[in-house]
Amino acid sequence: MAVKKSWHCAYEIHYHIVFPVKYRRALIRPEVEHELIRIAGEINERFDIEIEQMGADKNHIHLLCSAHPKVSIGAIVRVYKSLTAGELFKTFPELKNELWGGEFWSDGYYAATVGERNNWETVYKYVKNQGVEPAQTLRRFTQLSLPNM
Repeated sequence: MAVKKSWHCAYEIHYHIVFPVKYRRALIRPEVEHELIRIAGEINERFDIEIEQMGADKNHIHLLCSAHPKVSIGAIVRVYKSLTAGELFKTFPELKNELWGGEFWSDGYYAATVGERNNWETVYKYVKNQGVEPAQTLRRFTQLSLPNM
C-alpha cells in the first residue's frame, strides 16, 4: 500500500473492523456473500472508503479498509451497515423472517487501527483467510470482485 495524498494531507490509515449479524444469526450464506461483495464495490466507488479485504464467518464479517482521515470509523461502519442491510433485505426478503426488528447487523462493532509497516500484512492475511482454517463454519470472500485490492 502506498501513501495516499489529498489536497491538504498525506495518509496511510487502515482499519480492521468486525461486526456481527443481529442476534449472531448464521445468515451469511454464499448468495449473501456475493451480494455483500457487490455492495462493497459500490461503496469503494461512491465513498472515501477503500475496502481492501473482506472475510466472514456465517454470523459476522471482517473488513480491512482505508479511508481519508476526515472519515471516522463510526461513519465507515454506519455507511457499510446501512447500505448492505437495505440491499440485502431488498434482494433476500426472507432474511427478515430470521430477524425481528428490521435490522440485519447488531449495534456493536470492533475496530482497530492497523499499521502499514508491521501488522497490515498480518491482518490482511487473517481477514483474507477467514474460511481457509480447518473449521467448517468459516468462509472467505474472493477478492476477484472487489476493486483496488
